[in-house]
Amino acid sequence: MKNLISNISSSISHLLFPHNCLGCATDVLNDDDLICARCLTELPSTNFFSSTDNPIEKIFYGRMKIEHAAAGFYFTKDSLMQHLLVQLKYKSNREVGVYLGKLIGYQLMQSNRFNDVEALIPLPLNTKKEFKRGYNQSMVICEGIAKVWQKPILKDAVVRTVFTETQTHENRINRWQNMDGVFAVMNPSAIENKHILLVDDVVTTGATLEACGSMMLQTINTKLSIACVACTV
Repeated sequence: MKNLISNISSSISHLLFPHNCLGCATDVLNDDDLICARCLTELPSTNFFSSTDNPIEKIFYGRMKIEHAAAGFYFTKDSLMQHLLVQLKYKSNREVGVYLGKLIGYQLMQSNRFNDVEALIPLPLNTKKEFKRGYNQSMVICEGIAKVWQKPILKDAVVRTVFTETQTHENRINRWQNMDGVFAVMNPSAIENKHILLVDDVVTTGATLEACGSMMLQTINTKLSIACVACTV
């Protein structure tokens, strides 16, 4: 009898509050998942977290000293990954960021290259954009990472001091010039003598990450690694 009541209650709940995959819309998925097992396997994994001299690390060669860098998935136009990131950045779907962060957290755990990272820092978002969006997507991704990879998040150690427009259509040189002087380390003692993981959603030219990371590396004995959900390389 109890099982019957539980099944009826579950059916009514599912009818009123459907839980469907953000990829294929199937309802065959765990309550804590946002995409089904099939869609998850179809996300284009890079395997960069386990690979030295991967394309993300090569972006920063000669530009900034990093320990390690990686992105978890490839970003392509009209893909499921693009859909998920649009949900996160423009559709107020905060859950997507936590979910993607967990996926990256598992990849970090499985890689031995990032073991000595001591804290996470989300790439800062300008306060105007953060207020408009309701959250910093990189911070939400950090929260997801921390749920499975137990590292503290240093939220206010680094800030963005200058409002910048979207750089989606800018080339590498323009992006770098636009980022000059945009970031500031507000709490040097929080990152000095530590290995910090700087986290963002998508890496393209790396100009924004370079601008932020370069400021961080001016702090005494700070080591820097980078992790992103996706990349366009």
